[in-house]
Amino acid sequence: MMKTYTLGFSPCPNDTFIFYAIANKKIDCGGIAFTVHIEDVETLNQWALEGRLDISKVSAAAYGHIGQRYEMLRGGGAAGWGCGPLLVARDRLSDLGGKTLAIPGVMTTAYLLASLYDFRLRENVIAMPFDKIIPAVRDGMADCGLVIHEGRFTYKNSGLHLVADLGSWWEQQTSMPIPLGVIAAKREIPSHTRSLIDNTIRASVSYARTAKSDEPMDYIRRYSSELSDEVIKNHINLYVNDYSSDAGAVGGSAVETLLSMARQKGLLKAKI
Repeated sequence: MMKTYTLGFSPCPNDTFIFYAIANKKIDCGGIAFTVHIEDVETLNQWALEGRLDISKVSAAAYGHIGQRYEMLRGGGAAGWGCGPLLVARDRLSDLGGKTLAIPGVMTTAYLLASLYDFRLRENVIAMPFDKIIPAVRDGMADCGLVIHEGRFTYKNSGLHLVADLGSWWEQQTSMPIPLGVIAAKREIPSHTRSLIDNTIRASVSYARTAKSDEPMDYIRRYSSELSDEVIKNHINLYVNDYSSDAGAVGGSAVETLLSMARQKGLLKAKI
């Protein structure tokens, strides 16, 4: 009997691009099947805390909370250069003390990076879905906000200003690519099956990268918060790269460096 596993990823174009072939049965999955759940990444982070899904995309920051239950896979994650979260505001802020910050979730890498960048940003936060942050800052619900995903390409359209590029800050501090998200699989899944799942995800990435450019687009548009094909393609070109196929030693080290910095600042429990 074919074994079925639950698989979660976000509606963002890089994830729907990466998992297009799996979700649409375009590749041989090696005798296993997947039940797909598409949710906001912070929902996936919280579900991972509860152990609800067998395999899930989670924020790299969230992996620090679930590592005992889940193993990080090599394929399907998000890391790279020049693709980190942006801190934006209506006004050109020179002092971040006492500012209200809109965040895409308390377990997101964006929020952890903001906390490492300026601890005062933790003083007054409002969590909301990532696609609500730009309107919230624009309309005065928050003084500043953390922009991720498609918002990186569109925040200027709402009259917002860049306060800090947290990815560039990370790169300057560590000389490493920014680890944004990882694919985590339950450790209770047999190791040979986890390896098969990892290879299947990597095959899905390869399929999407070599398919005719328009093939996955209908699927990607169905879930994207931004309908512009130009923005969607820019998003995919930025966030889908060699680290998406295989995080490798560099990607794994970047995740551990992020979590180690968080532990040193008391933002994450000591490693067990």
